[in-house]
Amino acid sequence: MLSKAQNKYIRSLTQQKFRNEYKVFIAEGSKIAQEWLSATGHLQMIIATEEWAEQHKAIITKHAEAEFHIVNESELAAISTLHTPNQVMLIVPMPQRKEIPVLKEWYLALDNIQDPGNMGTIIRIADWFGINYIVCAPGSADVYNPKVVQSAMGGHLRVNIYEAPLASFLQSVSLPSFAAALDGENVYGMQRRDAGVLIIGNESKGISPDVMAMATKKITIPRRGGAESLNAGVSAGILCAMLLPC
Repeated sequence: MLSKAQNKYIRSLTQQKFRNEYKVFIAEGSKIAQEWLSATGHLQMIIATEEWAEQHKAIITKHAEAEFHIVNESELAAISTLHTPNQVMLIVPMPQRKEIPVLKEWYLALDNIQDPGNMGTIIRIADWFGINYIVCAPGSADVYNPKVVQSAMGGHLRVNIYEAPLASFLQSVSLPSFAAALDGENVYGMQRRDAGVLIIGNESKGISPDVMAMATKKITIPRRGGAESLNAGVSAGILCAMLLPC
């Protein structure tokens, strides 16, 4: 059972200001929890129903550093961020990022992505394609929002995510950069590359002028139908599939 103070603390983590203050975030759901519990990183809390805990005893015992709490379903529902609460919740320390490494590989640069679902999907896409680094412009959706963590499906474990002004970042990495734009070059005819920066813009405003000015090339996904645009997550997935090595 959780104390009143523990309940209050966990519920506070739905707000970004408290996540930033305590330097932790929520990871919820059986599949996501199993990934974190199987990894070597430290956890602050494991909150689970008795049935789930018994089924996953072997990986839970690997994390002696974490507070471990058995709760019933109604107690878990009271602190859950999900519409249909799952059987387990983790409180995870935020990784302590240093300077963005300058390497000859692929990066994703996200210019003020606002939708948590898009942000989580893009992290998951980066994880799928083996992109190790995402750089988010200041003011982007919080990458530790519970909806982002849920959508990323464990991507936070493998993708290093930074916040930095994108124009400065693009100048520092000395890699070709490709900006997603409606008036860009057809991506289907472009050569695949071993390294570069793919820039994805805000859902409604696109890429900001100062960042666009730094891009090596504008690229686009040709439209054949009547849709006005693709959302940021879908665009990122298609562009990664066309630009990155097979």
